[in-house]
Amino acid sequence: MGSGETRLVLLRGNSASGKSSVAAGIRDRFGRGVALVGQDNLRRTVLRERDVPGGANIGLIDTVARRALDAGYHVVVEGILYADRYGDMLLGLLGDHRGVSRCYYLDVPLEETLTRHASKTDPDLLAQVTDRELRAWYRERDLLPGGVETVVGAHSALTETVERIMRDTGLVGLPARADRHPG
Repeated sequence: MGSGETRLVLLRGNSASGKSSVAAGIRDRFGRGVALVGQDNLRRTVLRERDVPGGANIGLIDTVARRALDAGYHVVVEGILYADRYGDMLLGLLGDHRGVSRCYYLDVPLEETLTRHASKTDPDLLAQVTDRELRAWYRERDLLPGGVETVVGAHSALTETVERIMRDTGLVGLPARADRHPG
């Protein structure tokens, strides 16, 4: 799946740990050619599904990531992606990808996730997701088996984390995808 030229990045961590911001930062830094495969978008928006074991979103995330890699896109899969629910799918992506793959777990303590969440500017999100939910969802160091993830602590600034991933994956030296026009 994919090619020796494509890059696969897995970004995992608890709610409000910075996953979406890091993913957006990678895309902004790289330019065209990075597909963002967000768990929340596919699960909550596309399917309107709760996060449950065996949920349909697990296969959808897998399919979208594989299709984008096969189309020549670099892919960033991001979400809470609990290891017990999503681990087999994520490890399958890693095992099947022919290019450079890297996994990162954003390890942010519960109190910091509560502080970060409270600073969000979307009032609907703040009303929907309370501290009670954040506490219930929180799993300390929910790492994938086999030591495949690089743990990034709360001390790592957004720009620092983005630059690290850009270097680790080799994205920093690759050209952005040119726009394609029919005909």
